[in-house]
Amino acid sequence: MTSLIRPEIGTLSEYHLTQYPHSIKLNQNENPYELPLPIKQEILDRLATARWSRYPAFIPGEQIDMLASFAGWVPEGTLLGNGSNDLLQLIFMAVLERGRTVVLSQPTFTLYKLLARGLGADVREVLMHPDLSFDVDGIIHAARASDASLIVLCSPNNPTGTLMAEQDVVRIIEQTEGLVVLDEAYVHFAPGSLRHLLKSSDRVVVLQTFSKAMGAAGLRFGYALTPVALARELNKIKLPYSVNIFTLIAAEVLMRRWPTLQQWIALLVNERERVASVLAKLPAVKVFPSSANFLLVELLERAPRDVFRALVDRGILIRDVSSYPMLQRCLRISTGTPEENDALLQALKEVL
Repeated sequence: MTSLIRPEIGTLSEYHLTQYPHSIKLNQNENPYELPLPIKQEILDRLATARWSRYPAFIPGEQIDMLASFAGWVPEGTLLGNGSNDLLQLIFMAVLERGRTVVLSQPTFTLYKLLARGLGADVREVLMHPDLSFDVDGIIHAARASDASLIVLCSPNNPTGTLMAEQDVVRIIEQTEGLVVLDEAYVHFAPGSLRHLLKSSDRVVVLQTFSKAMGAAGLRFGYALTPVALARELNKIKLPYSVNIFTLIAAEVLMRRWPTLQQWIALLVNERERVASVLAKLPAVKVFPSSANFLLVELLERAPRDVFRALVDRGILIRDVSSYPMLQRCLRISTGTPEENDALLQALKEVL
């Protein structure tokens, strides 16, 4: 039976995250604050009156209009997805195939390479500079040399937290020919979105999500802002009803309650900076600047795997990213509540 699977699939490693027992979870860049009960109840009350036996609207126009207004784009260029990963897969399927190329900065989100390789596409990887800033010239050169069909820029970047400056994104758009995807999953923790570039280029897609700042990772809701002509093409192969009625209702409520939820952002940014300042004072630790809701930490003496295991033994789960390119001595730490962060810092002082 496996002989029927395309050869590209057989060469891939499964996207997998091992689960460990824990009392503090700082490994998946989630919002540590739970949605307030009144907001949850509002969602559940609306869900109770919905028709579960019926499909959602084939085109959920009301939610699309609301999201377009929320995101600052036109409804005709706004696509809803079962998380932004759903839309990543859609874009990759529409653009890539054997003989086409995608350019990725590395290290970055591992799903990009996995999706591209699964489609048989060539992957050109451009390493970041030693300080983990983007090699913009390298990205442009790789895209031009390979006639790349797709360039994916994760900004702020996962797992480094690096933000690409607007002028550098514009340079990449202007000096290359492929579709440029800006994955802005963590943009709410950064100075601002670059979605306004959609107004000046027909080769830009912006991806955002409710999983991080909105505290709704379990709901799986993301969206793509695209040129209208591209949205028409993507809709031809987009799976119908990919967003269920629960998530559609929840997304509406969360958008209306955004002023309340926004308060989390300042708290998490302040905590990120507080934790960074404490970590920077620890011996044999280097902390990289971050514009996301996590920190990348390089261990100058101890092995990341040993520190990771020592924290797991104390019930604290972070992310070992030492298998990523350039990050052989690194761990990634999501920003938690003040109490969670204090426990992490105390544990690290003991371990290091």
